[in-house]
Amino acid sequence: MARVLSVNAERFPIAGTFTISRGSKTEAEVITCTISDGDFTGRGECVPYKRYGETMEGVQEAIESIAPKIATGLDRQTLMESMPAGAARNAVDCALWDLEAKISGTPAWQRLSDSPPKPLETAYTLSLGTPEAMAAQARENAARPLLKVKIGGDGDIARIRAVAEAAPNSRIILDANEGWTDQNIRENMAVAADLGIALIEQPLPAGKDGILRDIPHPVPICADESGHGVEDLTSLLGLYDAINIKLDKTGGLTAALLLRDRAQELGFSIMVGCMVGTSLAMAPAVLLAQDAEFVDLDGPLLLARDRSPGLVYNGSLVSPPQQALWG
Repeated sequence: MARVLSVNAERFPIAGTFTISRGSKTEAEVITCTISDGDFTGRGECVPYKRYGETMEGVQEAIESIAPKIATGLDRQTLMESMPAGAARNAVDCALWDLEAKISGTPAWQRLSDSPPKPLETAYTLSLGTPEAMAAQARENAARPLLKVKIGGDGDIARIRAVAEAAPNSRIILDANEGWTDQNIRENMAVAADLGIALIEQPLPAGKDGILRDIPHPVPICADESGHGVEDLTSLLGLYDAINIKLDKTGGLTAALLLRDRAQELGFSIMVGCMVGTSLAMAPAVLLAQDAEFVDLDGPLLLARDRSPGLVYNGSLVSPPQQALWG
């Protein structure tokens, strides 16, 4: 019996508005890929990323174009050769992982580890806003052990100070989303160091980050937009201390595992991050992140409504996925 592919565009409302240096949005737009094989079904979710020219329509068409190969039994390794890295391949790859688990009766985690996955402490993201608004967000979430703070523009020092003062017991990641410049990075970094910031993510635009080789790193610096796959790692040596691995960038869990292992070999710290999506998108990333230094898988916490069943969050602890959700 041929395998059947179906693709759906879905929208999930965000609780309020989510704002980064490149703009704001009020809903998570996701593409869900379902692959059926007789009585068994596997699912994967991706979030098209406008930063890389991806659109909902384009990603859906890219997934649909692989249907003939899916029908004849395309496996994950051949998928890596058949589609470029990106959101579309992520959805298909994760659906194939899920389908393999359902058919075999062996949970996905058993292919990755000898020990069962454990709950992880995830960052919780604060949207970009005025220092006052960001301080209010920080106060509301000051009991969370790890906060990720969206910055990236004029006035960032006031924002950083406001958040640090409002959540004095939280570790803080600053995510500038390429919003800093050669002119302000040294001062911003110095303030971040004084305030005990744990990590700074992608301060400068990808391709314009050479200065990172020549300035001190009093706070570790993590590549996001500058690092996608294994092929990028050698060019990041000397510039970055860590890399943020996102399934929508790598094009799936299969490629992400290769990236994680090679990055660790080269001495990078690992952060596993996400786009704003549902529990279905986070589930494979929870398995990927089991030994990561930083985990940022709070997408469902930012939504007004998640999938059901979804991941279980207890404060900032996210539990591994149940097989009814994924894997």
